[in-house]
Amino acid sequence: MKKWIEEQLAIAGRYFISTLEFSGFTVILLLKTLYYTKNFIQKRHEIARQMFNAGVRTFPVLSIVALFTGMVLSLQLGIEMKYYGQEKYLGQAVIATLTREMGPFTAAIILIASVGAAMAAEVGTMKVSEEIDALEIMSISPVKFLVMPRVIALALVMPIATVYINFMGVLGAAVVANSHVNVSFDVFYFYTLQGMHFKAVYVGLLKSFVFGLCISSISCAHGLKADNGAIGVGHATRDSVVASFITVLIVGYYITEIFFRHGL
Repeated sequence: MKKWIEEQLAIAGRYFISTLEFSGFTVILLLKTLYYTKNFIQKRHEIARQMFNAGVRTFPVLSIVALFTGMVLSLQLGIEMKYYGQEKYLGQAVIATLTREMGPFTAAIILIASVGAAMAAEVGTMKVSEEIDALEIMSISPVKFLVMPRVIALALVMPIATVYINFMGVLGAAVVANSHVNVSFDVFYFYTLQGMHFKAVYVGLLKSFVFGLCISSISCAHGLKADNGAIGVGHATRDSVVASFITVLIVGYYITEIFFRHGL
């Protein structure tokens, strides 16, 4: 029994140390990426291509998820608010929820699953096929050539995706509010505008921008650490998705706590 406990403690210790090492590697990678943003103009075509892949190609999924997110919010909140006779404020509650938390978080979930996983797989495939080593031999920085365009592209796309999700979510919420809660479109949109606070909007956009930096840097870091062929690429992709989800939850909480600890 004592030996088993020692083995489990050793496994936990190795996992903790490896997590700290990878976290440090990711932070350094992000700092190097920010340094290479001075080459933004030079890499503008690659950044635009990455923005197209991260943004335009995911908009059909964003549209469906955003509509149903707004519809679910409107239905669930509307049922409770109607019970207390406050259903006319439904638009205010929906827009507050979307701008503060659900918009950035929904965009992050979708882009982690689609874009972040693809980044980890692409960079990981280049790593195991020794393309990264070839770039280094030619004195080309992989961070400047591969990582920086992806990180900047996702960081720029995330706020755009968040605004789009908020817009589509309000549309879906309005339909449900009118059909299920008996709130007219005029009343719903009036209180939606009343509930749009500048602080909530800019904090939501800031949150989405930070999410974009976190997701892209974590995904690229896992790709650069991939090894052991195709199996390693699969593990790197899986681990990048898990790490990105956890990071988004933690970072999102602390941003909300910092800006809203004293309310609006």
